[in-house]
Amino acid sequence: MSDLGQDLAELVSSIIVDAYDDHEQISAFHIAFMDEVELPANVFVIGEPVSLVSVELQGANQPTLNGRCRRPDGREYDVELTAVVFPDSSTGRKVVDAYRLWRGLEPIEADAPPAAKHQKVDASQLDLQLPIELVVLGVRQKAARCRVLASGHALILRAGSLWNVVPGKIITVKGHKQWRQAGHHYLSGEVTTSRLDIAALGIEPLRLNPMGTWDPSDHDWGEEDDPLEDWAQALVEGGPRPCFELEVITPGDDPRKWDDGPILRAIALRDSGDHQAGRRVLMDMLIEDLRCLDAHTHLGNFEFDNPQVALGHYEVGLRIAELTLGPGFDGVLLWGHLDNRPFHRCLHGYGLCLWRQQRFDDAIDVYERMLRLNPSDNLGARFLLLDLRAGRSWEEHIDRGRQ
Repeated sequence: MSDLGQDLAELVSSIIVDAYDDHEQISAFHIAFMDEVELPANVFVIGEPVSLVSVELQGANQPTLNGRCRRPDGREYDVELTAVVFPDSSTGRKVVDAYRLWRGLEPIEADAPPAAKHQKVDASQLDLQLPIELVVLGVRQKAARCRVLASGHALILRAGSLWNVVPGKIITVKGHKQWRQAGHHYLSGEVTTSRLDIAALGIEPLRLNPMGTWDPSDHDWGEEDDPLEDWAQALVEGGPRPCFELEVITPGDDPRKWDDGPILRAIALRDSGDHQAGRRVLMDMLIEDLRCLDAHTHLGNFEFDNPQVALGHYEVGLRIAELTLGPGFDGVLLWGHLDNRPFHRCLHGYGLCLWRQQRFDDAIDVYERMLRLNPSDNLGARFLLLDLRAGRSWEEHIDRGRQ
């Protein structure tokens, strides 16, 4: 066996070391690829230069790894990963060759075609002498997928620090350099400010579907002889209210596979310790559609140890929902209507971050709102309000829960 073959065989072994059947092993290759290869990437398919924008595990009985490729004219198509050629000696080339070997195929011996040369962008497209406002769609470690607020054109931002940049926010960038490569517009620069202005994003509000009427006289308030708490008594006295279900957006989800989907994959990756891969799944969902409330919520959960950044994720999801609800909304969004749950989770995480920042009054407003929206209180807002109204800090609340 040649040195190249030996190296690839060792790479295959290291990737599938803890995987015991074909399904687990191909999943291991998917995780290895997403861990090691930064997308989008310039690649070739049958000699054609394209951009590889995503790689997904597809198929239930005989799964394969398929890549989504984008031509320079913007058209996209799917192709099996074994047909994708990375530049020679690149990390992507090694992982794909290892995958080909595992599939029983020979590694691609011929050098990849020369990489597409960078093309300078027309200077009139972006004026680097002026601040540039970008809508953030998704963030990786060193790059962010964005669109120019003024024109709507897509670009990839390369910046030194993106750790606190949140999808859905508008950032101001001091541009350094711009170029085109494989049909993509790139900009390098420095992020100077960040703001939240959901109305300026130009996104379509989520639908609000009528679900009948909620009547407090039909609600289960517990034991018949137990006195109602003040908040519950106020809802009873307020009488019936209209009930709704908020539209849920989950890019990449297959409704036929209730036990699988990008959100569940992201959670599983986080729970296995691979936070970076889990974040990538959620970011890819937001690149497809910023209205995915669950992606905003789980990104907040990922960053929960940093309340400032986590609050930013939760608040974007909350404000996107409020495009639909509006300031005067007084309907009911019951937890029992499943598509309302992403919004409630977002609101709940937002309130916790406000509390951790000692913004007690704001946090109280959030949890009082949750009780009014969902009188069943499935997330325990009424218990959190007890400590908030008593002026207890988040740390004191946690300590009390441990006792």
